[in-house]
Amino acid sequence: MPAILIIGASRGLGLEFVRQYAADGWRVLATVRDPAKGRAVSEAGAEIYICDVADPASIRRLAASLATVKLDIVLHNAGIYGEAQDFGAVDPDKFLEVMRIDALAPLKVAEAFADHLDGRKIFAAVSSMMGSVTDNTSGGSYAYRAAKAALNMVIKGLAVDLAPRGILTVALSPGWVRTDMGGPTAPLDPPEAITGMRKVLADLKAADSGHLVHYDGRVLPW
Repeated sequence: MPAILIIGASRGLGLEFVRQYAADGWRVLATVRDPAKGRAVSEAGAEIYICDVADPASIRRLAASLATVKLDIVLHNAGIYGEAQDFGAVDPDKFLEVMRIDALAPLKVAEAFADHLDGRKIFAAVSSMMGSVTDNTSGGSYAYRAAKAALNMVIKGLAVDLAPRGILTVALSPGWVRTDMGGPTAPLDPPEAITGMRKVLADLKAADSGHLVHYDGRVLPW
């Protein structure tokens, strides 16, 4: 049975990843930060673990508790949008919080779980087209854009560093999805976005490693 670890699964995209992989017969291990939010994830078919990705020690404890578990895919979905991001009103502490959770945490998860990867050997992180420098034509959202751009560089660096181990990496762009973060006017529903990203992961080849890939399979510009 193939196995996937989904970091950040309590709602939205993460919860839909759990539903779809579990329905396809995968062993799904999933993390939540708040134990009270684990019920829906468990009912969707996942084994629940507690992890606060803002705390590197919490990530290390999770990896130690799963020391004997081999994983085909580690998928980092946890992230925040942040506050106070308009020009002239950026709060330094809030900016750094977004960077810590959206860019540094995936790197620490990769460091902690690289040795767990077997079989398919994929490390993936949910990024965003808003992390594309080329695509930024509207400005604003300084913390989120900067953090996702940094995450894309992390994924590229991991592709180089982990290639000798046969590990592939990818930054996934889900599109604009109707979630708590995306809002009710977004054009995509979670099942469509997740189905697309799962196909990206299923089709991933060495030539694709280290890229930012849209849910529809398009490689996006940095």
